[in-house]
Amino acid sequence: MISEREDSRPKAASYVVRLADGALDLKAAQRLRYEVFVAELGAKGLSVDHENRLESDALDPYFDHLVLVDPSIDPQSLSHVIGVYRLLPDTRAAELGRFYSDAEYDLSKLRATGRRLVELGRSCVHPDHRRGAAMLHLWNGLADYVQAREIEIMFGVASFHGTDARQHALALSWLHAHHLAPPELRVTAWPAHAQPMEMLPTAGIPRSEALATIPPLIRAYLRLGGFVGEGAFIDHDFNTTDVCLIMDTSAMSERAVDFYTRKTPRKPEAR
Repeated sequence: MISEREDSRPKAASYVVRLADGALDLKAAQRLRYEVFVAELGAKGLSVDHENRLESDALDPYFDHLVLVDPSIDPQSLSHVIGVYRLLPDTRAAELGRFYSDAEYDLSKLRATGRRLVELGRSCVHPDHRRGAAMLHLWNGLADYVQAREIEIMFGVASFHGTDARQHALALSWLHAHHLAPPELRVTAWPAHAQPMEMLPTAGIPRSEALATIPPLIRAYLRLGGFVGEGAFIDHDFNTTDVCLIMDTSAMSERAVDFYTRKTPRKPEAR
């Protein structure tokens, strides 16, 4: 689950991005996930521990957890992790027997490529650190992770808030019309909870108007050359309408790679 909302309260910090180191980091990541996905966005389900304010699931031990840390915060408070990505490389997914996204999409086309895969999920940033450098720091860390493991395809579900897909008709229709993955990478939502994306005609709609309806994190993936799979998935546990984002690292433009791997983050260009 990938989710980020814009917030008007930037906060300067000297961030550290690294893989979670031990139980304390993981618990702090799960605390942040609770604050964003449960308290802020209304997720529910068996993985939610309201008493301890943790969001976790049985797959957590198999994932690498890329954490963004504010070193000025006491780690014992569990507030030191202010950003997180959950990452599952294909080798570990093979041991587990599945990716998280297998529950929502038929991933057989991705597996059939024979290329190195990594699944991205549970991405979120604390509200006090949005609209600043935090997300770019996470992307720098993700780029290092991908390059070190020679990952060729990144993918994962990304979310619109709420389970009424009609509220996102323009955004979903635009994604389907202009950013549909090529056939060889086009995963498909499982029918039981799927929603067709092409709900509105997009001809004549200004690009800026359509993009304004798409969450900022999804727009950022599109700038980097991302595509979406076929169909949206209605996730009632997380109170979201999901799309599957796919990024072929070999197809990313030089400009996108420069943006994605920049070591001195700056504000992204408006588009």
